[in-house]
Amino acid sequence: VTSIGGSAFYSCSSLTSIIIPNSVTSIDRSAFYSCSSLTSIKVESENSKYDSRNNCNAIIETNTNTLIAGCMNTVIPGSVTSIGESAFYGCSGLTSITIPNSVTRIDWEAFRDCRGLTDVYSLADNVPETSSTAFNYTPINSATLHVPAESIELYKAKAPWSSFGSIVALTDDDAVTEVKALPVLIQTQGGFVTIQGATDGTPIAIYDLGGKQYGTTIIDKGSATITTSLRPGSVAFVKIGEKSVKVLMK
Repeated sequence: VTSIGGSAFYSCSSLTSIIIPNSVTSIDRSAFYSCSSLTSIKVESENSKYDSRNNCNAIIETNTNTLIAGCMNTVIPGSVTSIGESAFYGCSGLTSITIPNSVTRIDWEAFRDCRGLTDVYSLADNVPETSSTAFNYTPINSATLHVPAESIELYKAKAPWSSFGSIVALTDDDAVTEVKALPVLIQTQGGFVTIQGATDGTPIAIYDLGGKQYGTTIIDKGSATITTSLRPGSVAFVKIGEKSVKVLMK
């Protein structure tokens, strides 16, 4: 298979995981519309057009760093610069999403009909260029937008961000932690811990409060992701080289 056409898996509500083989070089933006149960998306490592870098559970167009398809467990890598049209269309299982500072553009209907979305964490100091339809049919008027404290008024002044029910400042309790001494960015979501911005080769380890280790890795190309069995609401220590930071699992 070299191409996945428009609406190929449209509304496959029982589809939970998908693997994109190396042979696929064309994926229509509507291929996975309304796959509400999709939790795992993987692109084989030798694919020349797409990737799922850092085990992000998404499809990224490699050359443009555009996320073109996501799911309820997607962790957007810090190397992504845009969220493509309809990337999360109909992802009703998505309850929260963290948009890294690297994202400068969000295309039309990127988060259309994400009915379960209650929290959006945008780390960008400057509001991303965002289509007015990015959150169509998503109840953002009852959702919370978490942004850098100094940027609250900027988000309030720009649609569609201004339509969020509440816009509040990011805090450490949001599990979006910047370690100023390095600096790095740590994000947690669905048992995944993603570290971005550390030096390549830096060892990473995750521990619970009792000292039990939940995984190790090293930074490669500026980032790393560790999958843990830690539950949302639990607290973990992330050791980055010789430094440690406490984070809340989401």
